[in-house]
Amino acid sequence: MTGCSKFGRLIVPVLFTRFSYGFTRSLPATLNSSWISPLQQQPNRAFFTTSRSMSESDEVAAAKAQAAKPQDDGAPTVFDKILSGEWDSNKVYEDDICLAFRDVNPQAPVHFLVIPKNRDGLTGISKAREDQKDVLGHMMYVAGTVGKKECPKGFRIVINDGEQGSQSVYHLHLHVLGGRQMGWPPG
Repeated sequence: MTGCSKFGRLIVPVLFTRFSYGFTRSLPATLNSSWISPLQQQPNRAFFTTSRSMSESDEVAAAKAQAAKPQDDGAPTVFDKILSGEWDSNKVYEDDICLAFRDVNPQAPVHFLVIPKNRDGLTGISKAREDQKDVLGHMMYVAGTVGKKECPKGFRIVINDGEQGSQSVYHLHLHVLGGRQMGWPPG
């Protein structure tokens, strides 16, 4: 890249990628892409940075705002809109019970969600009824199967529940995260 210091060459793509999926396709043609890691060159994967401050505070604020509203007022959630086809998603798995798709705000190189197709009052794990055990077990099985395929070295499954659990969408969903070493303790 002509007229750009090495420092600028590293910072510009990182700042740009925080807001863009598939950024390698969006880079100016003058950039030499030899410095892009294999992870960044993978299609349908977002480049991941370790900065948490932006997403963490947004997620907590969204969770608090959602907790102040009725959790199951019958209004369609973002996941209902994805299930109906009103909104697009990048599907990784689908069957008659659940759907798995990539998170639009990934917190790891691999980050997808598993949701039940029929919400049926299943707004959070603490709201699960005994008659929903089969759905819950199936969702965990799908998360494990797809997680093993996408992250052969290991992955983490997370369920956020309620305000202090930072749940921002009241339609039960499992987060499957991997593709990097996870830290402990989480949160």
